[in-house]
Amino acid sequence: MRNFVLIFFLIICNAIYAIETFTIEGKVLCNGKGIENVVVTDGETFATTNNKGVFSMVINSESKFVYISTPSGYNSQVENGVVKYYLPLQGSGKNYNFNLYKSNTDAKRYGLVVISDPQIWVEKEFAKLSISMQDIKETVKSYNNDRPFFGICCGDIVSSNHSFYPRYNEIIESSGITFRNVMGNHDMTNFGRSFETSLSNYESMYGPAYYSYNIGDIHYVVLDNNFFVGRDWYYIGYLPEKQLKWLEKDLKYLKEGSTVILMMHIPSTCTEKDRKEFRYENSASTMINHKGLYDILKPYNVHIFSGHTHTPFNTQITPNLYEHVMPGLSGAWWQGPYCTDGAPNGYEVFEINGSELKWYYKSTGYPKEYQVKVLSGDDYPDFKGFVVANVWNSDASWKVELYENGKCIREMERFSAYDPRVKEFYSNTEKLDHKWIYPSLSDHFYRAPLSEAAKNIEVRATDRFGNVFIGKLERN
Repeated sequence: MRNFVLIFFLIICNAIYAIETFTIEGKVLCNGKGIENVVVTDGETFATTNNKGVFSMVINSESKFVYISTPSGYNSQVENGVVKYYLPLQGSGKNYNFNLYKSNTDAKRYGLVVISDPQIWVEKEFAKLSISMQDIKETVKSYNNDRPFFGICCGDIVSSNHSFYPRYNEIIESSGITFRNVMGNHDMTNFGRSFETSLSNYESMYGPAYYSYNIGDIHYVVLDNNFFVGRDWYYIGYLPEKQLKWLEKDLKYLKEGSTVILMMHIPSTCTEKDRKEFRYENSASTMINHKGLYDILKPYNVHIFSGHTHTPFNTQITPNLYEHVMPGLSGAWWQGPYCTDGAPNGYEVFEINGSELKWYYKSTGYPKEYQVKVLSGDDYPDFKGFVVANVWNSDASWKVELYENGKCIREMERFSAYDPRVKEFYSNTEKLDHKWIYPSLSDHFYRAPLSEAAKNIEVRATDRFGNVFIGKLERN
């Protein structure tokens, strides 16, 4: 009798706390014709369209959206600067229809402009954002219609004032290209009681905080690794199990060895040390549970795009996993021309051919060739006895050489340093809107002993693609 009562009690509890499910149906169309094999999800369950573009799926009542992984060769509709690859869920029904349009260009050869941390704090910063968008427009124009361009923002779209989103979207559209978005920690709705409450303002404007899409031969994935801990504005870099499970399912639609670009705001890593050593005080700087993500990504050729630091880190994590941590479009929060490591404000440009990527950093207001700043120990006591080059977009594969009076002297040694120009420029915090800005220690500096006889100093930096960038310095 006791067992019967217990079983009956458990059945009642399960009935009370069971999550309701319902069935939805819809179509994915282009010019009225169905598109086959389009992946559809609610953030947990997946389905694909049949040969008439029809899908049907059973979803739970806690889901907020139904959305598609926009297939290669097609574009989703754009409304007021927002890509509409999603529809809000409103219960069971058969009217969840998506109308795509055919891409009129060869999407196997295209360009990407990747920005991070525009982070608009106040109205006056929109003028600076407009200058950046004009710079992007000119960069795209320089390709002379050689390839179509797409845009990605890796989060911190604004700085907590989410009423700025519509104005931000309007200015971003002036670049002439369509941007998709990643959620940043400043895009969270703060002071709620749990992580789930942090998504509301971002989702209201941009839709799901994690999703995927396809361009040409590359599969793109956006994740939200800003984990609000339910207290004030605090967060950590962390991917919940729900997203990891979703990612596993999403990637099952790809062949092993496919190229994937995965985007999230907080870096999975910046240095080898943070991959090997966990420290609580750094839990908001990089992603805590990166190992689980890396394990899921092992079968694929992956580039991770992230931001958050406002400074660049380029890391070959494994032979098939590379992370690009993007400098801030706003640099040091729009307070001057430098990021806190001396990198200029700017954005990354990727040239895509099939599944292959090439990239370079474009400094706002400078030509594409501006990749090196040469500093002399004559001018900066911190570098006494040395010539130093800040090569902000470099990684371990770059070769940086010192030339004196037209002759190659030696390969320069990579080391970590503070940029003395940043120390000078941001030293007087009374002139800054934000009093907490300070220089950052960075690993993209190169040095060599400075010869007294050297009058014409030249640093030649060769990237992994064989491009040579030159920085010069004249001595009296």
